[in-house]
Amino acid sequence: MEALAEKMQSEGLKLKGCVATSHETSDLAKKLGVPLHDDLTPDIFPLDVTIDGADEVDTQLNLIKGGGGASLREKLVAVETKREIIVIHPAKRVAKLGLTFPLPVVVIPFAWKATAARIERAIGRPVQIRMRHGQIFDTDDGLYVVDVAPGPIDNPKELTQKIKSLDGVVDVGLFFGIAKLLIIGHEDGRVEEFEAL
Repeated sequence: MEALAEKMQSEGLKLKGCVATSHETSDLAKKLGVPLHDDLTPDIFPLDVTIDGADEVDTQLNLIKGGGGASLREKLVAVETKREIIVIHPAKRVAKLGLTFPLPVVVIPFAWKATAARIERAIGRPVQIRMRHGQIFDTDDGLYVVDVAPGPIDNPKELTQKIKSLDGVVDVGLFFGIAKLLIIGHEDGRVEEFEAL
């Protein structure tokens, strides 16, 4: 966001149809003078490009997202974007999803414990409600996030369908077939790029 604001100032970069996926990003954009729409409306989609991060990325550019709690909005924007670019630290590149990072699942607050129990029974792994500062974490949309304990994810699409079919589940932090370009920034300044096949 800071780089965009700088280019607007130094190069006269013109932006239109921008949308943020979290209140935190929106607040920063407004502070820096980057023009934003409050929502993703038909007059601005499809978006040309989205730049985002990920918690894990496999060799097929499938992603686990949601560590920051905004995966639902990120997915809603990503599916209306022509080119999704993911920028990560090299430690987030993995051979297989799910081995190190918990899988975020967005659920409605009402009866969330019953929903968490259904998820545990369906996939056989422990599920824990996400907490922040000693309180249950609320997303910007007033939803809860439960984190599924790490474990190998062989088929992201199949697992997503299995979890989303459960009552109380809103979305799963698995993105597949969405990312078009992966950029890996190394500590020594090297940059690697990988295009989706």
